[in-house]
Amino acid sequence: MTVRVGVVGVGWGTIVHLPAYQATDGFEVVALCARTPSRLAPVAEKHGLDMSTDWQEFVRRDDIDLVSVATPVALHHPVTIAGLAAGKHVLCEKPLALTAAQCAEMVDAAERAGRSTATCFELRWLPDRSRIRQLVRDGIVGAPYFVRLSQSAAYWHPTRPAQAPWMYDLSAGGGYLNGLLAHDIDFVCSLFGRPVDVCADVRTSVPTRPLPDGTTLHVTADDTSALLMRLDTGALAVISASVVGLHTLGASFDAFGERGSIVGPLGGRAANGALLAGSVDADALSPVAPDDRRPAHDEVIPQRAASGPIRAMALLLEDWLPELCGGDAPHAIPTFADGMAVQRVIEAARASSAGAGWVSVR
Repeated sequence: MTVRVGVVGVGWGTIVHLPAYQATDGFEVVALCARTPSRLAPVAEKHGLDMSTDWQEFVRRDDIDLVSVATPVALHHPVTIAGLAAGKHVLCEKPLALTAAQCAEMVDAAERAGRSTATCFELRWLPDRSRIRQLVRDGIVGAPYFVRLSQSAAYWHPTRPAQAPWMYDLSAGGGYLNGLLAHDIDFVCSLFGRPVDVCADVRTSVPTRPLPDGTTLHVTADDTSALLMRLDTGALAVISASVVGLHTLGASFDAFGERGSIVGPLGGRAANGALLAGSVDADALSPVAPDDRRPAHDEVIPQRAASGPIRAMALLLEDWLPELCGGDAPHAIPTFADGMAVQRVIEAARASSAGAGWVSVR
C-alpha cells in the first residue's frame, strides 16, 4: 500500500516534509498547497507535483490519503480539522496549535474521524535522542531523579539576518518556546513522566528587529526561556533555551536516576564530546554511540543544515506507516494528545512568567 500525501505549506514543508517523504518507502507526495503562487510554483514544477492555493479544496482531494500540515502555526487548527472532516489522516507540525483549547478540539476531531494522526515531534528520532530513548527503555536510569536539557543558538542575535516576520509575533505562534522547547518538553516528558507543575521565566531579550526596508519590527515572541517541571514520577526537569547566544549551536543533556546516569552533548555540540552513560553496575560513565539507523532511501536526503530533521522525520514516517495501513507501529508515535500536553506546559510557562508562580497542569 502506498499512502498518497498532500503537503500544505512550502516553507518547512519543502525544506523537511517533502524530502522526508521521498526518503521513505510507502509514501508518495502527489500535490503541494500554499497561499503564495510565486513560492509554490517553482517547487511544484521542480518535483513534478500538482499544486493548489486553496487549502480548503486541497484537503478534500480524492487522490490524497494523508494531509501533512507544515503551515504557520495559526493555520494548524483549521487545516487539521478540515482534513479530518474530509476523512484524511493528518500529520501536523508542532506546536500543534496556538492554544491548548484548539489542541483539544483537534484531539476530539481525530477521535470522531477515526483517522490516524500524529504530531511532528520528529526530533525523538535524532540519533543521539534515539539512543537516549533506548538507554532509558533498557533501564540505565531507572526511577528518575533529575533531568536537564539546555539549548542554545544565535538565530535571534542582533547580528543575524531576520527570520520570517510571523516568527517574532506571539499571537501568530512565533517564538522559541513554541519553536524549539516544544520538542524538548515532549522528549523529556515522553521518557521521564507526565508534567504536573510548571514554573518558568519566558522573555524577549531583543525587543526590536530592524528590517531591510528600513522599518522596525517590534518583537512580541520569546527568544529565551527557562522552565522547571515537576513530573508525576517524582523527578524534577529543567528545560531551557536561548537563541541569542552568539557563536553557539546545540544542546546539553543530563538524566540522573536510581539506576544510573546519562550525560553529554546533543546536536551541534556532539563533535566536541560523546554521550556518556553508566549504571550502578559500572565503575564510571562510558561513551555510547548515537543510533545509526537510516531511512530506506537515505541517499536522497540533501546534505544541508536540515538533514538531521529530514532523516528524523523519515524514520518517524517509517514507524508510523504500519499504523496507517491498519497495523501497529513498532515504536510510540507522537499523538495529538502529546501535542496538547506540550501546549498545556507552554501556556503554564507563560502564565508562570507573568507572575503566577508554580502553575498546575494536572
